[in-house]
Amino acid sequence: MNPLPQNPPVRGMEAFGFRDFRRYQLARVTAILGAEAQAVAVAWQVYSITHRALDLGYTGLALFLPGLVFLLPAGHVADRFDRRQVILVCYGMQVLCTTALLLLTRAGLHSVYPIYAVLLFIGTGRAFSGPASSALIPHLVPERHFVNAVTWGGAIWQFSNITGPALGGLLFTLPLTRLVHDTSLEGAGIVYVFTLGSLGWFLVLVASLHTRPGRMEHKAASLRVVMAGFQYMMRSSLLLGASSLDLFVVLLGGATALMPIFAHDILHQGPRGLGLLRAAPAAGALIMSLTMARFPFRRRAGLRLFVCVAIFGAGTVAFGLSHSLWLSLAALAVAGAADTVSVIIRGSLLQLGTPPEMRGRVSAVNSLFIGASNELGEFESGITAQWWGAVRATVVGGVGALAVAGLWAALFPGLRNADELTSQALRPRPAGAAPPVGAPTSWRPLTAASEKADDTKQ
Repeated sequence: MNPLPQNPPVRGMEAFGFRDFRRYQLARVTAILGAEAQAVAVAWQVYSITHRALDLGYTGLALFLPGLVFLLPAGHVADRFDRRQVILVCYGMQVLCTTALLLLTRAGLHSVYPIYAVLLFIGTGRAFSGPASSALIPHLVPERHFVNAVTWGGAIWQFSNITGPALGGLLFTLPLTRLVHDTSLEGAGIVYVFTLGSLGWFLVLVASLHTRPGRMEHKAASLRVVMAGFQYMMRSSLLLGASSLDLFVVLLGGATALMPIFAHDILHQGPRGLGLLRAAPAAGALIMSLTMARFPFRRRAGLRLFVCVAIFGAGTVAFGLSHSLWLSLAALAVAGAADTVSVIIRGSLLQLGTPPEMRGRVSAVNSLFIGASNELGEFESGITAQWWGAVRATVVGGVGALAVAGLWAALFPGLRNADELTSQALRPRPAGAAPPVGAPTSWRPLTAASEKADDTKQ
C-alpha cells in the first residue's frame, strides 16, 4: 500500500510530502557527510604513508572485493528480511569500523595494511546495505512520485558530497592543540570522531521510520532463488545496458582515486585543495539535481542518458589536462552535472523496471556494477597512473568513456530509444496484455524475448 502524504506537496518537492522519505533523506545526509569526510582522511593517510598511486588504488580494491564475494547473498537478504533492519545492522558494522580507524590513528599508524583490513569490513557492510537501501525507496513514496524521489535523493547525495570532502579537509587541518591537549586527535582522528557522530544520528533516524516493508521473498535460500535477480537483469536489455554502461564509463573515466596526486603534485594544494576537488563534481551534480527536480523531463530518457555520458567523458579529459585549480574545478563540476542525469535515469530504470519482490536481488547485481565502476575503478586508476602517470591515465580514461558511450548506443538500441520512466513502459509485458492507457496505436505486448528481437532489428 502506498504511503499517504502528511503535508501538501509543493511542485518539484512532492516526495517530501511523506514523513518517512524526509527522515530517511535526513539520515542519508548525515551518513554520507561522515563517509565522504572519512574517505578524504583515509586517502590522505595512505598517500602520506607510502606516496604511491598504486596504494591509493588498493583502497578501492579493498572496498570492492566484499561486494563481489557477497553479491548473491546480499540481494537475497534484502528481499528475504525487513530492509530497514538490514540497513541498521550494516551501519552498526560501519560504527565498529570507524572506531577501529580512530583507535589505529591514535596508536600511531605507520603501515597501510591495517587500513586495508578495516576497509574490507566497510565494504562488507556496504555490500549488504546497498541493495536494501535501493529497494527501500519505493516503499517510501508512491510510484507517481518515484522519479522525483530519485532526483531529490541524488541532490541530497551530491550536497553531501560537496560538504563532506570539504569538511573532511577542513577538520583534517584544524589546530586542535588550542582546544584540547590530546594531539592524537589531530588530522585523521578528528575526522573519524565526526564520522562516528554522523553514523549514530543515521541509526536513530532510520530506527524511527514507520515503513515496515517486511519480507518480499518468502522462499528459502536456494541457488535458483538467489540467482533470480541476475537472470532477470540478463534477460532485460534495458537494465543490462544501463548497468554495464555505468560499469565501463566510470571504470575508465573515474579519477577520484588520483585526486590526492593532482592536489599535491600537479595543482600544488594541500588537504583543503583535495577537499575542493572531491567536492567539485558534487557541486555540479547538486545544481543539476535541483534543476531537474523543478523542471523534470518526461520523454527521451535514453537519448539524454547517452548525451550526458559523453559530456562526462569530455569533462574528465579536460580535468586531466588542466594545471589550474579553477579550471580543474570547473571541468569536474560539468562532469558531475552530466553524471547526475545519467544516475537519475539509471536509478529509475532499475527500480521501475523490476518487480517489487525482486528489487533487492536486482539491486545487488546493480551494486556489483556500481562497486566495480567506483571501487574497482579506483584500483584501475591507481595501476594506470603507476604505469603512465596521473595525467595520461586520466585523459586516456576520459577518451575511453567517450568510446564506450558510442559503442553502447549501437549495442543497446532499446536503451537508446527508451522514452518514459514508468513501470508500464519499462517492465516486460506478457503476451496478450491490454495496452496501457494512452499507448500509441503501434503498441504491442512486450516480452523479454520480443525486446531482444526489437534490439536486433534496430
